[in-house]
Amino acid sequence: MDVVVWLLDSDPALRWQVLRDLTDADAATVAAERARVATEGWGAQLLALQDADGRWDGGTYRPGWAQEDRPFFDAWTATHFSLQQLVDFGIDAEAPEVREAVARVRENVRWEHDDEPYFDGEVEPCINGVALVVTAYLGEDGTRIADTLASTRLPDGAWNCYAEYGARVSSFHSTICSVEGLAAWDRTGRATDEHREALRTGEEYLLERSVFRRRSTGAVADPRMTMLSYPVRWFHDVLRGLDHFRERDLRDPRLADAVELLRSKADADGRWALENVHEGPTLLDFDEREGWPSRWVTWRALRVLRWWDGERA
Repeated sequence: MDVVVWLLDSDPALRWQVLRDLTDADAATVAAERARVATEGWGAQLLALQDADGRWDGGTYRPGWAQEDRPFFDAWTATHFSLQQLVDFGIDAEAPEVREAVARVRENVRWEHDDEPYFDGEVEPCINGVALVVTAYLGEDGTRIADTLASTRLPDGAWNCYAEYGARVSSFHSTICSVEGLAAWDRTGRATDEHREALRTGEEYLLERSVFRRRSTGAVADPRMTMLSYPVRWFHDVLRGLDHFRERDLRDPRLADAVELLRSKADADGRWALENVHEGPTLLDFDEREGWPSRWVTWRALRVLRWWDGERA
C-alpha cells in the first residue's frame, strides 16, 4: 500500500498538511490546498456551527447543556475544543471566514471560571495551554495567558491543574498543554525571558521522563500514555510529546526510547492505529475507529519519524 496516497485520500484539512510534511509538493500547491480548509469539508463544517454569540454549542469549555452535577463529564463540542480543532486543521487565520469567527469570540466569549475574556485565559494550565496555542495561532494577544503559565509552575518546573487543590507534583497532561502553548507564543516573537524560561523548565520535565516514564523508577507512568490518540484534547501521549519536540526541532537522546516505541507500532503497511479515543460528544466524525488504522495518527507518526531519522542519517 502507498501510505501517502492513502493519506491524501482525505479532507483538505489533513491533505494540505500531508503535502507539506511528507511530499515534495511545491509551496503553491500546499497553499492552494490549505486555502480550501475554510470553505470545504471539516473546516467549513466546524466554522458553520459557531453561533452568533461566538460560541459553539452554547458554552466555552463545556457545552451549554452539560450537567453541572457531572463535573468530570467530558464533552468536546464547546468553543474551546472547537477552536483547538480549527488550529489542528491548520486553517488560514487570515481567511475572511476565520477573521469573522475570531471577532465574535473576542467580543463575546467568556470563560465560565470567572467571566474572563477567552483570549485572556483562566487559571487551569491545561486549559490555558491550549487557549494560548489558539490565541497565538489566531494572532490575538496572549500575554496574559503566557504570564499566568509562567507564574503558576510548581517547584519541579512544570504544571498540574490540581495545584490549587494542593498538588505539588506536576502532571504530564497539564505540562504538555502548557509547553505547547508557550512554544506557540514564542513563535510569535512576543515571548519574554520569563515565558521562555517556563517553556524550558516544562520541556525539561518531559525530557527527564522520556515523555512517558516516571523519573523515580523508569516505569511507564500510565499505560494510556503509550497509546496513540487523535484528537488529543487535553490528554498527553507519547506521540503528542514527540510531536512537540519535532515542532521545536529539539533532538535529545532522552527521546530515543519514545521514538522506538512509536516506530514499533506501525503495521505491515506502514500505518498506525488509533489506539485510544477520548470519549465524549463531538461535532465532527472523522470516520476513524479505535483499533483501526488512522490517517491522523499515521500522518503525525510519519512526520515525527521523518524528522528524527533525517537527523540520525
